[in-house]
Amino acid sequence: MYFKTALCDLLDIKYPLLQGAMAHIAGGRLAAAVSAAGGLGVIGASGADRKWVKEEVELLRSLTDRPFAVNLMMASSNIQDLIELIIEESVPVVTTGGGNPGPYIDRLKEAGIKVIPVVASVALARRLSRLGADAIIAEGTESGGHVGEMTTMCLVPMVVDAVEVPVIAAGGIADGRGFMAAMALGAQGVQVGTRFICAEECNVHRAYKERVLKARDRDTVVCGLSTSHPVRAIHNKFTREYLKCEKSAYSQEELEILGKGRYPAAALNGDMDNGSILAGQVCGLIKHIQSAEEIIGDLIGNACQVKDRLGEIPCHD
Repeated sequence: MYFKTALCDLLDIKYPLLQGAMAHIAGGRLAAAVSAAGGLGVIGASGADRKWVKEEVELLRSLTDRPFAVNLMMASSNIQDLIELIIEESVPVVTTGGGNPGPYIDRLKEAGIKVIPVVASVALARRLSRLGADAIIAEGTESGGHVGEMTTMCLVPMVVDAVEVPVIAAGGIADGRGFMAAMALGAQGVQVGTRFICAEECNVHRAYKERVLKARDRDTVVCGLSTSHPVRAIHNKFTREYLKCEKSAYSQEELEILGKGRYPAAALNGDMDNGSILAGQVCGLIKHIQSAEEIIGDLIGNACQVKDRLGEIPCHD
């Protein structure tokens, strides 16, 4: 089963599929499993210190010799230190989010590192493409965690039309149907996040996985619209409290204090009431805990079935 695209050649991967960079839970074990299965595993370095990132890179390399990426949150207070580490460790690919990677693109590329930013708008995609980004991840509002306003269906073809580099579709993709829809929109590959929460290799609390498995179609909500930093999570006691405070015109500082530490509380400690359970709208499609290899095999196999079925649809003048 193959879907050979320009992205596969660029990243030296079998399948045009990236694993989403989920802070705290996308470590070296998960990324290694994804890379070994033919995709591009990504270590999520958001909020992490140099020691953690270095250890996770070493862990990954002890498990596979396949290409991988590290995701950098550009607004991190230690971003300069992490950039130095990425260069020292000769990490092959960097994906970026949470800020402008422009000032670092030249330096990373001079070190032989491919740079793939996540964007939520056409304007930012154009800007970063001009600055030398090797590919662009166009992420729609269906995704979990920090979100933009545009849907994947609308954003991806606009970005494809606006840039010359490969575009990777993200947000709302969990199976072969989503994969093929992204290809139809002009993407050269996809990024899948929420489904990998339920990978056996994902370092997240078991209660978090079980909550994702139980989620239905309308179980996610977006909080923080008033702060300009909206976040999608599964609805629970915390999101009800947060949305109530947001409607009560709490200040941005008060809302920031209210939300501080809530994601680790859910992801690492398993607090499903008071933690922030970040997940995309596709969690309603996820029904099983599987290995990363099984997830990729299932997704690509299903995509092949969709492709065959579409080929049977007649096209008339």
